[in-house]
Amino acid sequence: MNPRIRSNVKTLAIACSLALGVAAVPVVALHAQNDRAAVAQPAPPVTGLPDFTGLVKTVGPGVVNIEAKIKPKRAKTARQAPDMGDMPEFFRRFFGEGMPMPGMPDGDQAGMAGTAIGSGFIISANGDILTNHHVVDGADSVTVKLPDGRSFPAQVKGSDAQSDVALLHIDASGLPALKLGDSRNVQAGQWAVAIGSPFGLDNSVTAGIVSAIGRSNRNQTYVPFIQTDVAVNRGNSGGPLLNTRGEVIGINSQIFSNSGGFEGVSFAIPIDTAMAAVKQLKATGKVRYGMLGVVMQPVGPTDAKALGLPDSRGALINQVQPGSAAEKAGLQQMDVIRAFNGERVRDQTELAPRVGLQAPGTRAMVTVWRDGREREIPVVLGALDDRNAVASNGSGRVAPVVPAAAGNRLGLQLENLDARDRQELGLRPGEGVGIADVRGDAARDAGLGRGDVILALGRTRVGSVAALQAELGKLKKGDSAMLLVRNEAGQAFVTVPVDR
Repeated sequence: MNPRIRSNVKTLAIACSLALGVAAVPVVALHAQNDRAAVAQPAPPVTGLPDFTGLVKTVGPGVVNIEAKIKPKRAKTARQAPDMGDMPEFFRRFFGEGMPMPGMPDGDQAGMAGTAIGSGFIISANGDILTNHHVVDGADSVTVKLPDGRSFPAQVKGSDAQSDVALLHIDASGLPALKLGDSRNVQAGQWAVAIGSPFGLDNSVTAGIVSAIGRSNRNQTYVPFIQTDVAVNRGNSGGPLLNTRGEVIGINSQIFSNSGGFEGVSFAIPIDTAMAAVKQLKATGKVRYGMLGVVMQPVGPTDAKALGLPDSRGALINQVQPGSAAEKAGLQQMDVIRAFNGERVRDQTELAPRVGLQAPGTRAMVTVWRDGREREIPVVLGALDDRNAVASNGSGRVAPVVPAAAGNRLGLQLENLDARDRQELGLRPGEGVGIADVRGDAARDAGLGRGDVILALGRTRVGSVAALQAELGKLKKGDSAMLLVRNEAGQAFVTVPVDR
């Protein structure tokens, strides 16, 4: 039996070595009485439009233009690096199909020297400036131009690709530093202002609202992006996103675009996330990320019911990496992480940056749901660069050895695995049962398919058809079977109701 990537599996595993996010804003509703329909709380009226002229006069002098020069030997390599063709719907840093990435030169592919343009803002009167990593990445020289016309050569004090934050320094004093806000207080619907140098047009101002908070990006697990509809374009990279008080709440970093131009969706790095990176850049010139060492997935409604959870909040652990901080602390498969250091966790995407921006060696408290109740487990975080590889997802053939009976209580046709199967799948000896066919509607609806391998039922590992059938026999009609399943897409718990 040949395992396939099953893109329609509804509970995809998300590899989370890390974790920080922004709490969701509660929605308040009035509950109707006397059997009347519920009536939503009326929203306060929006009166008038804000005037940003005072804000711009105050903040504008602290927003700078950045030019990064790249020599010919690097220009050719840099231009050839990204391949956008296979990512038509991926977050693109202010570019679309057929256009260079920001931080890349404007020269041609023959290797001509180029200049990357971007924005930045002053965070200290003595010359510290924040911008994006991708604006200055690979640059041979960086120049900062102030709104008053002065230009300074800049030194890159530190730069981090994961957070997309770079710290620059210029030899100047008495500079107008911007006031930093608290991105934890940012809410969807509030006004936001961007100032930067789109297309080299210095100190351009655009405004809009915050569309959402805590947005995730598969390439930057540690950043809970602020999504806005503020117009940003090429050259806005690294500029400040501000609230109506003129406080910096984020660094403009990316847009989502199919055309190469602004399409109403832009993303900013929360200033709290950026400053956590800056703290390490100042101290060591680099950023190290904390790590739990688990693979997690969302908690679906059927998962919550099977686990006895009161709701679907949290991150369900489906794999604990050997030798990791999580294993040393005693975290287990089927644990649901409900809080980290006392802050509630909405889902696995919210947890990742919370953990990641903690320094390795930090002692943290993880609240997990296990066996029908919450418990507190102390964890000493590991380091991302010290992590063990996640167990292989496997590829290649899975040949049947001993077919199962015609079916079982979940409507699955099962097959035993041999030593070669397990070696190709990265499994331990005696681990796993193959799915030859799915005949039950509930199992099919849950996303199970031919080629998947069942590793466990709940916390009980299974290595043969007989062992799995025996465990399934202990369930009653109406129970839910939490199957730990592996295929080429990853590893995840899949919950299937027992209907017979």
